[in-house]
Amino acid sequence: MFYNLLYPFYTELSWLNVFRYITFRSIGSAVTAFLIMVVIGPRLIAWLQQRQIGQVIRDDGPETHFAKKGVPTMGGILILFAMTASALLWTDLRSSLVWMLIGISLFFGAIGATDDIKKIRKNNSRGLTAREKLALQIGGALAVGILLLLTKGHDGVLNVPFFKTFHPNLNWWYLPFAVLVIVGASNAVNLTDGLDGLACGPIVITASTYLIFSYVAGNAVVASYLQIPFVPGAGEVTVFCGAIVGACLGFLWFNCYPAEIFMGDVGSLALGGTLGVVSVITKQEFLLVLVGGIFVMEAVSVILQVGYFKMTGGKRIFLMAPFHHHFEKKGWLEPKVVVRFWIISIILGLIALATLKLR
Repeated sequence: MFYNLLYPFYTELSWLNVFRYITFRSIGSAVTAFLIMVVIGPRLIAWLQQRQIGQVIRDDGPETHFAKKGVPTMGGILILFAMTASALLWTDLRSSLVWMLIGISLFFGAIGATDDIKKIRKNNSRGLTAREKLALQIGGALAVGILLLLTKGHDGVLNVPFFKTFHPNLNWWYLPFAVLVIVGASNAVNLTDGLDGLACGPIVITASTYLIFSYVAGNAVVASYLQIPFVPGAGEVTVFCGAIVGACLGFLWFNCYPAEIFMGDVGSLALGGTLGVVSVITKQEFLLVLVGGIFVMEAVSVILQVGYFKMTGGKRIFLMAPFHHHFEKKGWLEPKVVVRFWIISIILGLIALATLKLR
């Protein structure tokens, strides 16, 4: 909005020319989202406490988690509000990619909100069925995939890190691939959101990494030099990634140990799905497996645990899945698990950035 309203007047007021720069607007977007979170956060926490909208704890979870029962949840609503409001203020509203990201974040957020509300009403950890949730997620991801394939400048060609000349063209088979990336990312982040601040840290790192990649992808000269796909309009995705970073840092202010509020499925499903869409837009889908390695590890741990349990008639690979609970069961304190997972995520983010030159 600022760009659309103020930049046209830069000929009369030269300082308004600053709104042309994606770097400036990305910083503005991050700071705005952070301030919205910090200002409104305490009021939301108080409101949720008054209405007893609290966290429901798994009966089979670690014993230490029972102390979390009743802590306000569904804080993801504020994350989505801060992220969307900031994006609307700082992005070029003529960008179809921005509206696509806003749409998918709100749609996946609605799925998560429905799931959270069902859990709270039933007072147990079972909300939407897996089939219901998956069907809705696939529907939203399909819509994004179709819109992207119909958008000028987007195609079914894959970009594989570390391989300069290997660019397979999936054509319309790219559609199920994109759905897998988006839905997989959404559910992986959802599985990771189990400890105070655990999901927010890797989300900030992943969004920051894609902020850089989307900036590079949106610049034809730099993209050509670094041999990554040029994506028209990807610069505005940079500004949106800034909003994600700011909103999640603001949420972490209240979500760090001991958490005053949880994001709930409304936040984790929406943020995961949005990151998945960002990776698809920037043509860096495989990079999400690397920079989002914590999310992948958590999802794979659940798949392995369930599969092994069924194959062996009740035996387990981990003491408990998702993976972070395994370390809790081994006696690690919650903050130690969280910070060590953050450290791993930072290292993975740095490796991902290194792929800009390793091609």
